[in-house]
Amino acid sequence: MPRLATIGRVGVCVYADDHMPPHFHVLTPDGDAQVRLDSLELIRGALRRSDLETAIDWASDTANRQKLWAEWRRLNERD
Repeated sequence: MPRLATIGRVGVCVYADDHMPPHFHVLTPDGDAQVRLDSLELIRGALRRSDLETAIDWASDTANRQKLWAEWRRLNERD
């Protein structure tokens, strides 16, 4: 489970052999959630609004989005 970023109390991870659609996990001391990579929409879980916004703001940055997609492909796409 590579942790790609820690922003304060918010962790951003991508898991290997994970289910579709492509997504990342947001982990906090209070809960966890999954966010789609293509639309940055919450698809599962519940978080404090500020924690979700922190993760989505981080993922909205072009370089960070590219990092997320690259890690998803590395861990979940097979040749």
